[in-house]
Amino acid sequence: MYHMHTIHFQDLDKMAYDAAWDYQETLMQANLKIKAARFNRQEDTVLADEATRNHLLFVEHPHVYTLGKSGHIENLLVNDNRMKELDVTFVKTNRGGDITYHGPGQVVGYPILDLEYFGTDLGKYMRNLEEVMIRMLVHYGIIADRLPGCTGVWLDADVKGRARKICAMGVRCSRWVTMHGFALNVNTDLRYFDYIVPCGITDKTVTSMHKELGREVDMDEVKELLRQEFGTVFGAAIV
Repeated sequence: MYHMHTIHFQDLDKMAYDAAWDYQETLMQANLKIKAARFNRQEDTVLADEATRNHLLFVEHPHVYTLGKSGHIENLLVNDNRMKELDVTFVKTNRGGDITYHGPGQVVGYPILDLEYFGTDLGKYMRNLEEVMIRMLVHYGIIADRLPGCTGVWLDADVKGRARKICAMGVRCSRWVTMHGFALNVNTDLRYFDYIVPCGITDKTVTSMHKELGREVDMDEVKELLRQEFGTVFGAAIV
């Protein structure tokens, strides 16, 4: 059980990917500056005595394809003209992972956490993010799991030919401070995934809560449940 730490929550509502990325960077760099002052024993600055702050951001992006630093551009299957027709933009980003899609009807979560509070193990951090999703989906009767060798959260992970991803993940970590995070398909228009090879995986499909349940899902309700389960899994107070 983790010591109870505080995570500051913000729902950014609808925001362009670049703007949300810049905001994450601002929060991350503030933490890195504090950690650098502490490491360098800069007694002449108050920064050395400050505590880093943990954040959890929720946001919904306009249509955008993002390519991780280890991704392959050939997994984008459309040219610039077609992307204009689809009203979708393209961004190369500094998270891990390959290409994915963000858009309306998707809850994107960006935890900016100092893992020195939550365990300095990046693999465990990723498993915890997956656990948040798995627990939240249970509230809707959706049984999700992990797929060995593949990051994210899947349905029918152990059924050959039926595995489908409902939540993609990709993070960046510097001096144990995280950014980027997860993208949960709630009411997402899944047709946008047809124009990429999602996460570089050719033999699996994607799904959404809407598709699995056969109905529109309340986004605010999903966000509240995610917030609750995040606090439970990370042993933190979400304020």
